[in-house]
Amino acid sequence: MSELSNQLVIAEREEVSRGIRWLLADPLITDRNAPDKFDLVRRRRDPITKWFDYYCGWALIVEPRLGYARLAKVRISDETRPARRSRSGRAPFDRRRYALCCVVAAELFAAPLTTIGMLADRVRVATATDPVVSAFDTASRAERMAFVDALRLLESFGVLDAIDGSADSFVESETAKVLYRVDHTLLLRLLAAPVGPSQLGVPTDEVPLRVDDLLAELTRERRYGLAAGRHADVTGVSETQRNLWLRHSVFRRLVDDPVLYFDELDSDERAYLASPTGRQLVRRAADQGGFVLEERAEGLMLVDPDALATDGRFPDDTATAKVAALLLLDAVPGPTTREQLWRDAAALLERFPRWARGYRGIDGPRQLVDDAVAVLTAFRLVRTTSAGLVIPLPAAARYRVGEIRISGSEPDREGQESE
Repeated sequence: MSELSNQLVIAEREEVSRGIRWLLADPLITDRNAPDKFDLVRRRRDPITKWFDYYCGWALIVEPRLGYARLAKVRISDETRPARRSRSGRAPFDRRRYALCCVVAAELFAAPLTTIGMLADRVRVATATDPVVSAFDTASRAERMAFVDALRLLESFGVLDAIDGSADSFVESETAKVLYRVDHTLLLRLLAAPVGPSQLGVPTDEVPLRVDDLLAELTRERRYGLAAGRHADVTGVSETQRNLWLRHSVFRRLVDDPVLYFDELDSDERAYLASPTGRQLVRRAADQGGFVLEERAEGLMLVDPDALATDGRFPDDTATAKVAALLLLDAVPGPTTREQLWRDAAALLERFPRWARGYRGIDGPRQLVDDAVAVLTAFRLVRTTSAGLVIPLPAAARYRVGEIRISGSEPDREGQESE
């Protein structure tokens, strides 16, 4: 093989690995919002599609003419990955915002063009007759803000395109003028669940009592038979279906979670990873995806040296809660009470008086610990118990360091590893 051919092969492998990692961080890439990323995924869609299908069982739909690539990641969501508001602070969506987002999405099918006022009226009428969702009140500023957060989320997906005006103006006045173009095709692609909610046929009053079961049913995939999900049953399941489910279930967690702990897997999944075939596939997937595989006695981790595959970074000195999480991590050598962490946080606030100004109130140390522990929990570095203990997990050892230095007005740590 000539030197030019070698260079072309290397370039293709690098592009395929970048496309894989970009889609893991952002399962919806549009030509409008990210033209360079979309162009690469469009050109390398065949090997990228095969990678996701083989290792994870996830379908990748690339529509060059319509300008989007959608990776249908089928997994039950958890509280560590909420939708977030676009305004400063990036607070997670609450129940009201999720409800309004769903109602807005349903009402968007009415026409390819709409205004923010017409859409608000349609949502108001729809919620006024809904037996579960409380009526939308455009006279309330808090309600208008929740409505705008839902719109901004749909804008970020490319479903809504503000032709004239800005959604934020609606927060200040319900008479604001904003003209939207609706992408109905992309709107239909947002729902990645293999089973539509309407197919379950569950009475409304039973939904709150059966949330876990309903989520499991929404994400059940027929090709695995009864081998998948929390109601797994190997009865009547072929060996092919079982092995396929084991491969996909393990790889989905490996690529989607910060770290995969063996003790969180069932016996079949642990046996699969311990087998020569399982380990060989893990290493091959990591190589093709551009990851560095860390293999430890407690589990596995795929580290992206370019930080392309994650929507959140740790360590990260741009967010106070993440800095606090890093600083407090050394205070959790073993099971630690929140009261002890409050004292540690208070000492940090006293030591660095110009840092963390948003946590300077009476409850500042308590709130700082709550936010920091939430970060550590999301990155699978600690777990919490109902008794109020914070317990370090094995991956926390990656971030042990011994020196704090001052960078400007904020504390920083030397020698940290990054995901």
